[in-house]
Amino acid sequence: MRTAWLNGAALIAVAIAITLVTVKNLSGESSRQILNVSYDPTRELYHELNPEFTEQYFKDTGNRLTIKQSHGGSSRQVQAIEDGTPADVVTLALPSDVDDLRKHGLIENGWEKRLPNNAQPYTSTIVFVVRKGNPKRIKDWADLTGRDVSVITPDPRTSGNGKLSFLAAWGSVIYRGGTDADALSFLKNLYQHVPILDSGARDATNTFTQEKLGDVQLAWENEALLETAEYKGDLEIVYPPISIRAEPSVAWVDSNVAQRHTEAYAKAYLAFLFTDQAQETIAKNGYRPINAAILKRHADEFPAIQLFPITLFAKDWEDAQKRFFDQDGIYETIRLASAKRSHDAIR
Repeated sequence: MRTAWLNGAALIAVAIAITLVTVKNLSGESSRQILNVSYDPTRELYHELNPEFTEQYFKDTGNRLTIKQSHGGSSRQVQAIEDGTPADVVTLALPSDVDDLRKHGLIENGWEKRLPNNAQPYTSTIVFVVRKGNPKRIKDWADLTGRDVSVITPDPRTSGNGKLSFLAAWGSVIYRGGTDADALSFLKNLYQHVPILDSGARDATNTFTQEKLGDVQLAWENEALLETAEYKGDLEIVYPPISIRAEPSVAWVDSNVAQRHTEAYAKAYLAFLFTDQAQETIAKNGYRPINAAILKRHADEFPAIQLFPITLFAKDWEDAQKRFFDQDGIYETIRLASAKRSHDAIR
């Protein structure tokens, strides 16, 4: 897992962004509002980060800034922005989600180089949440296809959690020397154990915790930490030996901030995510900060499992999106085959 911290140039870039917003606001309005469109499980994180930023922003500029939030399945959020949701900034589950907005002309080329660490203020991964005592003895990816095991995971067509769960399962086969054919066979088997595909991570959490459906949930690490704390004693986290390194990414939406005259505010907001204060809050909320020193302070909260990169089996996130989740991608092949089996069984 990458733990390298900001280099000198990146720090200078953050400082410049904050300075620019200060200068611009000297003659600007005293009240502004921006919209952060994010993926499902970040509600609690930004609920805490937003007032921290606005307090610091007021100290720096003398102006009040209000942050509004929108949450949902990451791919679904992308579609909403393309359909007109006036996002000033996006904090999405995958780099490919942000890049889809670039392809639609809403974000400029090179967005990933405008902020430190390729515009990724934190990383995460996919882990297992099981019932008390782990009655199905689920320890690793292969156990998900055991007899009578029911798996809860969101729909990869709408959810970043869903995509990452699929990719983590695929990579678990490739990492151990399996072929693409082996991985495909495993994923076909796995999705036969999935009784329902919710549209996003939080919906899947509710299905698992409130409706008590399923033996294991494939969840974001932060979501797993949150729900096991809330349902203390009833749920447990299982860290598989290996999983995928998730790389949530952030950007300001160029076309919208230009129209709404909020570019300086959006830049300052995203620059704040890379500060020590924000990185500490990020760690406390179950995300792995990119600041190595802060990550080390929270080492007990983040077990050191092997996290493989997307480049284990794809050129990059864009290649993975096209190969696995486009209309003619591998997931669609599996989904249609599963639907056909269900139809034939009914007949």
